[in-house]
Amino acid sequence: MTREQDIRNAVEVLRKGGVILYPTDTVWGIGCDATNAEAVKRVYEIKQREDSKALICLVDSDARLQRYVRRVPDVAWQLIDSLKESEAKPTTLILDGAVNLAPNLIAEDGSIALRITQEAFSKELCYRFQKALVSTSANISGQPAAQNYCDIDPVLLEAVDYVCWTRRQEHKPHTPSSIIRLRQNGEVEIIRK
Repeated sequence: MTREQDIRNAVEVLRKGGVILYPTDTVWGIGCDATNAEAVKRVYEIKQREDSKALICLVDSDARLQRYVRRVPDVAWQLIDSLKESEAKPTTLILDGAVNLAPNLIAEDGSIALRITQEAFSKELCYRFQKALVSTSANISGQPAAQNYCDIDPVLLEAVDYVCWTRRQEHKPHTPSSIIRLRQNGEVEIIRK
């Protein structure tokens, strides 16, 4: 299967409210339409995770990020620009004032965790889908994250609607993203290095 066909298949499933397994800029992820509350609910069920624990979303660009946050603080733009210029580890930003997303995806304090992916496959997938994509590690809650396709629990493979073909043969170390909390007042808190 070509990468093009893989992306087309994944987008079709996402548009119908389905859940996919896909390679990201970090570990393999469980994904769905971040604006579809029913799909988000299924992701929590598949992961066997409480919905009080927020999930990360991937977007393909600065413009798309702005659709999901009322006001992106200046410090976030500075950080995003510096991450693009360096070979830094993928970094997820927790930002206040989430909008236009499934309510069960937004944390109780109104924040959302977003990451602009630079990895070719996930970036193209987000671009083609034209919406934020849930990107939570492909594992049952409490288990280790699946660094590669071969690490994914067979229970998860059965539970989703589509498993991407791209990068299935890969065998190399991948780690979850760094997570940084940015408040509107400019306060910065490192959650995960």
